[in-house]
Amino acid sequence: SHQLTLDLNTVNQWLRLSESNRVITQAKKKQRYPDHPDRFEYWLQVLCRESVCGRCYWEVEWSGTRVFISVSYKSISRKGRGDECGFGSNDQSWSLICFPNEYSFRHNNNEDRLPVKPINHRIGVFVDHSAGTLSFYSVSDTMSLIHTVQTTFTQLLYAGFNVVNNRSSSLYFSLHDIDTAAELLSWK
Repeated sequence: SHQLTLDLNTVNQWLRLSESNRVITQAKKKQRYPDHPDRFEYWLQVLCRESVCGRCYWEVEWSGTRVFISVSYKSISRKGRGDECGFGSNDQSWSLICFPNEYSFRHNNNEDRLPVKPINHRIGVFVDHSAGTLSFYSVSDTMSLIHTVQTTFTQLLYAGFNVVNNRSSSLYFSLHDIDTAAELLSWK
């Protein structure tokens, strides 16, 4: 299995990383990260360093009032506060948005509220790059599909996270072997 690690050159200065950079929360004060062209200047976002290639599965535990669990092309803009930089607000990125009482899905600034209950704080993300599949699962004792997208990915994908503007929101993420996902989802 390969690891999913955060690209420290992309992390917004209002995000704090802890627990060996596995947990992302909003900082109480601006962090002193060095200037870098890859850093998200306005949006409270971070991308992972490794691309998501082939078939890949990872899990995210979230808390708070609004978090974005995303995949994005590396070519997404970093500077300024426009839609071209925000996960899900452009054609470069796809986001599951988790609220305490609902999920929604956003791509290219089109947002669909998803009629899925109950809300689970553990989310599984599955990507099959060549098949153009992106799926989000609610993970508890069982896995249930929240939303799936069928598209054509034209570039490598990277996992990304946004904790929006809320100090109570946090994310913990971990990558799983694709074998684990296959077992969980009974793929043959």
